[in-house]
Amino acid sequence: MILSVLDQSPVRSGGTAADAIHETLELAALADRLGYHRYWLAEHHSTRGLADASPEILITQVAARTARIRVGSGGVMLTHYSALKVAENFRMLEALFPGRIDLGIGRAPGSDQRTAQALRHGPGALGIEHFPGQVADLVAFLRDDVPPGHPFRGIHAMPAGPSTPEVWLLGSSDESAAIAAHLGTAFSFAHFINADGGAEITRAYTRQFTPSHSLAAPRASLAVFAVCAESEAEARRLAQSRDLFVVRLYTGRPGAYPSVEEAEAYPYSPHEWAIVEHARRRRVAGTPEQVRTRLEALAAEYGVDEVMVVTITHDFKARLRSYELIAQAFELESTT
Repeated sequence: MILSVLDQSPVRSGGTAADAIHETLELAALADRLGYHRYWLAEHHSTRGLADASPEILITQVAARTARIRVGSGGVMLTHYSALKVAENFRMLEALFPGRIDLGIGRAPGSDQRTAQALRHGPGALGIEHFPGQVADLVAFLRDDVPPGHPFRGIHAMPAGPSTPEVWLLGSSDESAAIAAHLGTAFSFAHFINADGGAEITRAYTRQFTPSHSLAAPRASLAVFAVCAESEAEARRLAQSRDLFVVRLYTGRPGAYPSVEEAEAYPYSPHEWAIVEHARRRRVAGTPEQVRTRLEALAAEYGVDEVMVVTITHDFKARLRSYELIAQAFELESTT
């Protein structure tokens, strides 16, 4: 099974956004040495607990500090931007790091609605209903194959080159899966956001996939939140930080990623505890053997051969160690 990393660049309680970005760079270098296949950087806006608002910029730094691993967005929130400009950004990245760049595209705003309005402020801003057309335009610009009759026929996304980034649509519902199947792109399901119906959605993508110029057969992956430690008790202890982070997020009080001590001391209401129990259904926490068993089971359920691991702990060293233990459990080809 292929293992990859999705990094949300979390801001830890007591830390800064700059700390989070530097921790992303350190983790990426480790993931490269450990043998992970790809490293994706998430996009969030006006979110105190998640630092990366510009994955296309951070990708340049991650790719420059690594040698083997593919690097990409997980993903660019296309509804905020011009399809041509996104194509130009990623053609530039492909020119700088040929054969190593992924363009993951998200449909969600990656922010609250007010922030989303600020990002796409101005007359002529496209609504969410235009997203499928934006994706089609973006793919056409990347391939330099804008169809005849299109108003932008003859416009070229520069720099030109012999290769293009891998295009992935990301989603936690069936809408992006259907678009990916129709356009013939790869698809990644965000299990860490929504575990309900994900296997059915991902298998439907595979069944309905239409071959395209760049992808002859369906390619799907699964993004899973996982914390690994030497003991199950320690993994579950570390994962308690996520409990409080999710509760605050879901009740309109987003903030930095809390410590275990903060989470243990927090007086959860019955409603908040129900949120915790629901969120725990979509996490994996345990020993290396337990994590491997669970990730393999999820991959089989979804019918995929690649899992993107999302790991966040308040203790950055514990986060690094979690990725090390998972790599060892799967016997990845390490250069360390």
